[in-house]
Amino acid sequence: MGRQELYRRLGLNVPKGWFPTAPMLKGLEAAGFTWVQVHAPPRAMLCDRERLLRHAGALRATLETSGLHLVLHSPDDLSAGEPAHDRALDGLLDYAAATGARQVVYHGANLPVADGGEAAARVHTRAAAEEASLSSRVRRLERLGVTLAIENLAPVYPGPPRLCHDPGYVRGLVERLDSARIAMTFDVGHAHIAASLVGGRVRDMLDSVLDSVSLFHVHDNLGARRDHGSPPGLDPLRLDLHLPPGSGRVPWESIAEPLLERKAPLILEVHPPHRPEPLTLSSITAEVLLRDRPSVGGAPRSALASVPLG
Repeated sequence: MGRQELYRRLGLNVPKGWFPTAPMLKGLEAAGFTWVQVHAPPRAMLCDRERLLRHAGALRATLETSGLHLVLHSPDDLSAGEPAHDRALDGLLDYAAATGARQVVYHGANLPVADGGEAAARVHTRAAAEEASLSSRVRRLERLGVTLAIENLAPVYPGPPRLCHDPGYVRGLVERLDSARIAMTFDVGHAHIAASLVGGRVRDMLDSVLDSVSLFHVHDNLGARRDHGSPPGLDPLRLDLHLPPGSGRVPWESIAEPLLERKAPLILEVHPPHRPEPLTLSSITAEVLLRDRPSVGGAPRSALASVPLG
């Protein structure tokens, strides 16, 4: 794989709360990016059809000044399975259709891990309600041709585990929903934190879910940070740092091959304080992923064709 092929898969996240401008999007194109990820408006706005369509129309008009493909990120706090959240989810799908989004990133299974008793029963009931809500919307996703990509998360700061911190749990949810339009966003940085917290390997996590992935989130961090080290300019406690690839401890040399093999979009989620200008960021990413890999050969795994990637 060469740089041009990689650039056809690279995207950049527009930070939450920002609205893209035409010059911004043209700048991303000039830097080699093909995809852009934009965050949907808050849940309350998604429940107001007039407002969501006005917002979606403005976004689509801006996107049409470029040739970039859209990934839509749902509100972080959207959790299907409760009436207000379900109304927002329906609005989110309306928004995706109105903007032409190809994939929608969703924070599923964002529930605490409970060991037993009443707390575990409540979590089980809530998880079942979320799954039923998503299942009831599968046919609509299939009609729209939009892929809902459920993301593995990680603690932003040290704290108790949640179901979504385990990529294997997210994959299980995807498999039970059993649709080509329900897939997984594999967040590399989040998986690195989760693996570091339990003494595992991010490559093992990636290999176990790869055939369910339709989208990658790409960024770096320092893992569990048990050594209490903190380079200057970084939050000394935060785990989810969202640094440029190669700026932290993610073992890129061990995961580059499956990232390249899967051929799903690679969306860079680098926080603005740490983000170089787009051309430099795309070049850094290509150097990190293509280092010592002039090409990725071999026939694709048969399972890799089962999830729509665009």
